[in-house]
Amino acid sequence: MAGKLSFDRLRSILVATVTQLPDYRTRPNTIYELSDAALGAFAVFFMQSASFLAYQRDMQRTHGQNNAHSLFGIEQVPSDPHIRNLLDPIAPEHLAGPFWRVFEQLRDGDYLTAYQGHFGQWLLALDGTEYFSSQKIHCPQCTVRVGNERTYYSHTLVAPLLVAPDQSRVIALEPEFVRPQDGVEKQDCELRAAERWLSRNAAHFGSATVTLLGDDLYCHQPFCELVLATGWHFVFTCKPTSHAALYLEVDLLTQAGGVVDQTEHHVVDGHPQIWRYRYATRLPLRADTHPLYVNWCEVTITTPAGQLLYRNAWATDHPLTPASLHAFVVAARTRWKCENENNNVLKNYGYHLEHNFGHGDQYLALVLVMLNLLAFLFHTVLDLCDEQYRRVRAELAVRRTFFNDLQALTRYLFFESWPALIDFMFTRLELDGADNSPPRRRRTKRR
Repeated sequence: MAGKLSFDRLRSILVATVTQLPDYRTRPNTIYELSDAALGAFAVFFMQSASFLAYQRDMQRTHGQNNAHSLFGIEQVPSDPHIRNLLDPIAPEHLAGPFWRVFEQLRDGDYLTAYQGHFGQWLLALDGTEYFSSQKIHCPQCTVRVGNERTYYSHTLVAPLLVAPDQSRVIALEPEFVRPQDGVEKQDCELRAAERWLSRNAAHFGSATVTLLGDDLYCHQPFCELVLATGWHFVFTCKPTSHAALYLEVDLLTQAGGVVDQTEHHVVDGHPQIWRYRYATRLPLRADTHPLYVNWCEVTITTPAGQLLYRNAWATDHPLTPASLHAFVVAARTRWKCENENNNVLKNYGYHLEHNFGHGDQYLALVLVMLNLLAFLFHTVLDLCDEQYRRVRAELAVRRTFFNDLQALTRYLFFESWPALIDFMFTRLELDGADNSPPRRRRTKRR
């Protein structure tokens, strides 16, 4: 088993990357290293405090020491303008490595056992999310749209996540940005970004079985064929409005008795539910002389009184049998963790993904998002792997309370290390003794 994934180990993974970032400055800067700028931005996101670096510069002046150095290894604490200027020329792919090193450490350390075994191995959800939009501010990496005699600039990324039906945590992987591509005249889009991500990163999973989950956008024959050519599987939402040929076949099979109906009774969170499945095999994904044939499943979930709770349908290359339908639907619905456990948290719970921390003239709007996502990933890993951290978070319950305490403590007190800070909180909360508390569960929308 690999060594414990502690904060110091995670930080060492990040430091190994940022100390190798390309430096495009024409004149040497004797004050700030490029790594200090990257670690400084990361620290702001990790602490969820826009003023963290300012507070640490004040502490250095008054006490001769600061938490930016002791916690994050920042030698000289840079100002916000210095961080923006130094990071702007750095392409985001230079920060991809830590996502995969952390994934490998989690996998090899047996921390991801609960994420394996669904459809054979991994469930990997894809989802695109826009995190910036403006009619004035823009950079060469922006997507440009013209409408109503106005020009709109935006940034969108595709966020791949490891998910599991019974796990509230999602494991963030390297994202892919929707942005102009060299030598390509067509506007980039979410689907092309997903294709690039798959082609570039499938090798990280070796021979493991991976099933991609995605919305109706991904249920597109060329993309499905790429997934299959990679050796992976897919479960994608399949809507009648965008798959007329498939649903025509469903209607014809229904009239001929070729669509199988099955009803099951389940109890979910103490409430009885009725699950009605309809499924068919080998249906054409599109009207074509060479269509891709897929299996199709629809589920309708109601209360015993008939109130509709949920309805959806998917296309997949996985075989469907009466015995596998429930597990199939449970796994397919896990895609909504993209919204509940990732996008919603990043946008509304302290990471401020949609806030413009600095747009820059080259890559700044992308590289800052990479560091923000790494901060989110590191907190997820600590919650998964570090008992003291997990118990402090559970005791404080509300995410905002935890980060408010971090910000207040590090503003007024010096801690020689991250373990010293967490141990201080652990002790003052009187959490000594065995961890007998039930697992923390975040209340989310059901999809």
